[in-house]
Amino acid sequence: MKKKSYLRLCFLPFFLMIAALLPACKKNTDGGGGAAPVIAAIKSYVASPNDTVLNSAVAKGQWVVITGQNLQNATQISFDGVSASFNSALFAPNSAVVQIPAIQFSTIDTTKLYTVRYATTTGSTTFSFKLGPAAPTVTAISNVFAAPGDSVHLYGTNLVLVQRFLYGGTPVTTFKSNLDGTSLGFIMPATTPTDQILVVTKSGTVNLKIVATPTITSISNENASQGDSVFVYGTYLKNIQSLSFAGTLITSFKETSDGTSARFVLPALTKSGPVSVTTKFGAAATVYNVNDVATGRISDWEWGGNFNWQWWGGSYYTSGSPDFPGNSTQYMVLKTGVLSPAEGNTYSSYAIRMNGAQWVPTANINDQVSNWAFKFEVNVSKPWNGGTIDILSGIDSSPIARWEPWQKNATTTAAYATKGWITVTIPLSSFRKADPTLGDGKGDAITKIADLVGPSGNTSCFVYIHNYSTAATATGFYGAFDNFRVVKIK
Repeated sequence: MKKKSYLRLCFLPFFLMIAALLPACKKNTDGGGGAAPVIAAIKSYVASPNDTVLNSAVAKGQWVVITGQNLQNATQISFDGVSASFNSALFAPNSAVVQIPAIQFSTIDTTKLYTVRYATTTGSTTFSFKLGPAAPTVTAISNVFAAPGDSVHLYGTNLVLVQRFLYGGTPVTTFKSNLDGTSLGFIMPATTPTDQILVVTKSGTVNLKIVATPTITSISNENASQGDSVFVYGTYLKNIQSLSFAGTLITSFKETSDGTSARFVLPALTKSGPVSVTTKFGAAATVYNVNDVATGRISDWEWGGNFNWQWWGGSYYTSGSPDFPGNSTQYMVLKTGVLSPAEGNTYSSYAIRMNGAQWVPTANINDQVSNWAFKFEVNVSKPWNGGTIDILSGIDSSPIARWEPWQKNATTTAAYATKGWITVTIPLSSFRKADPTLGDGKGDAITKIADLVGPSGNTSCFVYIHNYSTAATATGFYGAFDNFRVVKIK
């Protein structure tokens, strides 16, 4: 009997140990059978001078290295509540290389701002990391002449995560940023006698004086015909004292109430020249000439000009078509049916192919990229929805500019057509390299003009339509193009 009691006493600690372990085993099962991830730091992916620890960053799609423990087997990584795509081949137990996703700060859940959440099959963790937009800027006001109660917009960059806003010294408590943070809308308050604007955001402060010096941002049709309606777009185009187009004085015009445009009927022109406007607050003029198809031209399809077609690609060239009234010169027509997924290329009827031409004078190759723009006139006579007009040069792996006027935002489209001929201006800074994930024309913007046209500035040009969607386009494309050119705009 004593022996049996002894055995019972010996096994008792063993049974107690098993009992104590049972809750721990259940906890591990709930967590996925392993240790939860731990983030120790976020470092720069580019070692300059070393793997610098980042305490904050401006969201611009850069790559970073997350260091810590148990980082393998990731199921989700989110920055400021926005999920990032990742490649697990770049992960190790103590590090993970990941690209910060594109973040629209106007739409994020602000309770998740400045956090990185890392989830694996064994658990999750949240790490504090100040990731946000750059400091705000304000470049223009839609209507400094607005009356109290009118709708007004500030234009600039990073106008999101606004914490405080004063206009003319008066607090504005209700306002709304657009998706990309380039405008801030509000109702004009009854302002006090001050000329200052103050915008305080999570990322910085902008304080500027309210001014009304006019600016010209674009012209509806730089090569319009006599009798056409022409719009000059810009800011503060109100109380205009004089307006000239190609050196010709415009004696009759109509301003919009918010000062964003002035409209007139084009008279007979005798020369090329800038567009200029003078108000009681100042003056503005374009650095480029209008009524000018010769400067920087790649092709104008004229026998006596620069026809420059490779004689294949495109649909056909013509003049005087009733589908494209208002242009008596020759132009190129591009016509397609509904495009299947991935359909469209630089060959056959999908493309307009042009021989080599001097895009930018060799002497200007080292100019700022944003100082030059690719321009053309276009007439889209039938509703167009889906399919991208790509513009590229003859340089190997040429960066691409994508023209998609039917694309309203990341999720919304609307059929697009023009009312006659218009001028499209695409700054060379809009030409982007290919991105392995996002596709053609979605990578880094070019930093040198030579990246697009080579060291001489002379190269061929291709304008074509391509369907990047995984679904067929809603419509085909039917439009005419004229006067492809590259012009200095700043």
